Amino acid sequence: MVRQLQEGFLSPFSAAYWRSAAAQIKKPRMLTLTALFLALRIVVGMVPIPLGDNLHIFFTFLVNALGSAIYGPLLGLASGFAADLLGFVLQPTGAFFPGYLLSSMLGSFFYGLFFYRARINGVRVLLAELVVNLGVNVGLGALWSSMLYGKGYYYYLVKSLIKNIGMLPVEAVLLFLFFKAILPAASRAGLLQEQKKISLW
Repeated sequence: MVRQLQEGFLSPFSAAYWRSAAAQIKKPRMLTLTALFLALRIVVGMVPIPLGDNLHIFFTFLVNALGSAIYGPLLGLASGFAADLLGFVLQPTGAFFPGYLLSSMLGSFFYGLFFYRARINGVRVLLAELVVNLGVNVGLGALWSSMLYGKGYYYYLVKSLIKNIGMLPVEAVLLFLFFKAILPAASRAGLLQEQKKISLW
C-alpha cells in the first residue's frame, strides 16, 4: 500500500490508474475495508434526516464517497451492487427492480472515478456530485420511475430535477467538509493519497 501511494496522483485516463484499481480486488485489506464500508453504508442509510415534506437527506453518500476514494471504482461497483441487494433484503420497500441496482453501482463507480488516487478539492467534489445527482439520480432515476409507474419520463425528470438541484449544494458542501476533516487521518493510515490540505480548486 505504501509503495502504491508513493506513485503519486493518477488520472483515470491512464493505464496505471486502472491497473491500480484492478489490483485492489486482490488485496485482503481492501476487501475487508469494502465490507466495513458496506456495513456502515447500510446502517447510515437507515437513519435519514427529514428536511421537509417528503424530503430527506441520507448521509450514505459520505460513506460511499470515502469508501470509493479508498478502494477505487471497480470495487465501488461491487460495493454498490451489494449495498442495493442487502438494503432491499433488510428494508424492502416494494418489488425488487434491477434499475436501482445499476444506479447504486454507478454512483459508487463515479465517486471512485473522481476521488480514487486523486487530489481532492472543492471543484472535484462539486463535479462528482453533479454527475451522481444529475446523471444517475435524475437521469436514470426518472427512467426507472417511468418504467415502474407508467407516467412519462419527463414528468419524473422535472420532479427529480427540482429535488436534486436543491440538494446539490447541500451535499457538495457536506462532502467537501467531510473530506477536509477525514483526509489527514486517512492519509496517515495510508488509505488516501497524502496532500497537505483540501482547497476549493
